[in-house]
Amino acid sequence: MDTIFFILSKTVQFCIEPLNWVIIFIFFGLLFLGLRKPHLCKRFLVLALLDLLIVGWLPTSEIFLRPLENAISKIDIGKLSADEIGGIIILGGAIEGGEIAVDRGEISIYSSAERVTKAFELIRKYPDVPFIFTGFSGRITPRGVSEADAFKQLIQEQGLAGRDGYYENQSRNTYENVILIKPMIAEIEKGRPAKPWLLVTSASHMYRSVQIFQKQGLNVIPIPVDYQTANSLQWTAFDLVDGAQNWNKLAHEIIGLFAYWITGKI
Repeated sequence: MDTIFFILSKTVQFCIEPLNWVIIFIFFGLLFLGLRKPHLCKRFLVLALLDLLIVGWLPTSEIFLRPLENAISKIDIGKLSADEIGGIIILGGAIEGGEIAVDRGEISIYSSAERVTKAFELIRKYPDVPFIFTGFSGRITPRGVSEADAFKQLIQEQGLAGRDGYYENQSRNTYENVILIKPMIAEIEKGRPAKPWLLVTSASHMYRSVQIFQKQGLNVIPIPVDYQTANSLQWTAFDLVDGAQNWNKLAHEIIGLFAYWITGKI
């Protein structure tokens, strides 16, 4: 059932991302061109052009993405001591494991690199605090090494291999992240007073993540990173790459929130 849920969510996300509609509009445009119906061809080509303009003009995505990123406020971690936290949780989603890591012998990091860099910062700041990295792959057909194994390699390259680290390399989404690390947290906390764990993930993903952790009875302190929006909209900004990434994050969270709500996961 979880596999069906995972594949369905990925499929729906692909279908609602605006940039993917361009393929459909152009296909129908060419189809009607072949059928000698130029008026319909022109309409679909105009729709494709409008779609590209909507995706590339950044305010169209930022106006929806910014409230999502602001849903969970940042905290001043400088005021937190090691005695106040139980550990650090880093959610996967920023590391390219798979075949690239195997073939090239190097770990690549996505645009959400702040998840990794913030993790390194916190691990160095709290050297005696345990950390858990959780994540296998968000792809339907994963290959090569898992994100967790790739992060383990990065930890070694950063000279942090001696720290108290744990790795979960089976989860494919946030719900599975939480379910699979919950017994790990219980084992780590055995015989110790329960304390909140720092949670590192992208700002747009933090609201859904916190909801899932709370549903499972786990207390976390959110450390949102990877912000894509500022306090004001960039009214003159046009960038197809950034716009496509924003819409991808937005579609991912909208589908995730709805799917998790309807299935009782949040």
